[in-house]
Amino acid sequence: MSVKTVTLIMTGASGAQYGLRLLEELIKANVNVYLLLSRPAQIVINMETDLQLPSRAKDIASYLAEKYSANAGQLQVFEKEQWMAPIASGSGVADATVICPCTTGTLSAIAVGSSRNLLERAADVALKEKKQVILVVRETPFSEIHLENMLKLARMGATIMPANPGFYHKPETLEDIIDFIVARLLEHLGITHQLLPTWGE
Repeated sequence: MSVKTVTLIMTGASGAQYGLRLLEELIKANVNVYLLLSRPAQIVINMETDLQLPSRAKDIASYLAEKYSANAGQLQVFEKEQWMAPIASGSGVADATVICPCTTGTLSAIAVGSSRNLLERAADVALKEKKQVILVVRETPFSEIHLENMLKLARMGATIMPANPGFYHKPETLEDIIDFIVARLLEHLGITHQLLPTWGE
């Protein structure tokens, strides 16, 4: 599978570092990224990291493009009501869509196809066009509602990948733990990485 474009949706769950690290690796791999941030996601990023994101999508794009050394036009950031964005239509859908981190509220909205904003619509379009969809659900414990929604989406073809890092690689830093999940995401996207060795190496 050759992934050329990825829609990365970050919601307000804890674990912003997962999404930001994935963004960094996608840019490094020369993948074009459509980035969508909910307002709670921006708040969590400012809380959990050293970043202080500007509020407007255009300014966020410039800020992150400079931070991660993106090529011109490689990173596009859309507002949640930007209905003319390419990912709002099946004709402009990305090769893959990753929601990382994914709140259980977003999980629910995607499971029922509510499409109340561009974040939900982008995932809805990806599902209907049979594109790869990965949800990094960040919650514990899961209620029966959460589990039913995950099962529903899994049956539609989505991949449910909760942020449950393994420890067999003997992580020594927080970054090592984050990289475990990001490495698994990149592998599912078919993107080569050097974050950690594969099993058995």
